[in-house]
Order: sequence, then structure tokens, then C-alpha cells
Amino acid sequence: MAAAAGAPEEARSQLPWWRNWKVMLPLWAAIGGLVWLGFRFNVDRSVIAVGVLAIGLLSNAFAWLLGVIGLVPVVGPFVVKALSIGFIWLLNAVGYLVSYVAIRRGYSKDVLTYRGLTIALLIGIVIGFVLGKLL
Repeated sequence: MAAAAGAPEEARSQLPWWRNWKVMLPLWAAIGGLVWLGFRFNVDRSVIAVGVLAIGLLSNAFAWLLGVIGLVPVVGPFVVKALSIGFIWLLNAVGYLVSYVAIRRGYSKDVLTYRGLTIALLIGIVIGFVLGKLL
């Protein structure tokens, strides 16, 4: 009986490293620190973005962060579900492509307005989704 009582503790200590908060929390702190240093020393933003994307994908840091957001009572699971909708990813990707073409043609000021509206729309969709599920 004593071995059975210790089994859950033993199983908990055998978690993979990407599910262990003692690894992922310092990893996110390191990502944040490297981003801050990158901005501080004027490193190209695309280099910073690729670095964060590579570290996040290779270490499952994005999945862990979504899991932490999902732990927030009542609202967390809905936010995670809304962020997982493919339509939001597609809308954001099309926005970036249109922004790239518009900036190349010299419409930088219009792109700022457009991206602001797109971000407001995406935030509105997420808030509407969460409120719709709660009510």
C-alpha cells in the first residue's frame, strides 16, 4: 500500500521538461530578456521575431503559455479556444501580406491605420467570442 500512495508523486516528477514550469518560466523570462536586449541594442526586428519564433516552436513555449492562459478560471479556456480559431490566424496573415505590399508601394501611413483596425477587429472577435460563450 505504501508504494501505491507514492505513485502519483513519482509520476509527477517524471514529467517531460516541456511540461515542467520550473523550466518554462525561466525560458519565458529569458525570451523576454533577449527581446528587451534586442530592442535596446537596435537589433533588426525581423531577427528578433525569427529568434522568438524558433525558440518558442522548438521548446513548445507557446503551447505552455496557452496552457497557463487556459488555467484562468471561466475566461481562460474561452480565450485559448478563440485564439485557436483558424479564421483569426488567416485574417492576421492576410493583413500582414497586404501590409507588406502596401509598404512597398509607399502607403505606410495607410498601413498603420489598417493594421490598427485589424488588431481592433481581432480583439473584438476574441472578446465577443468569450462573452458569447459566457452568456
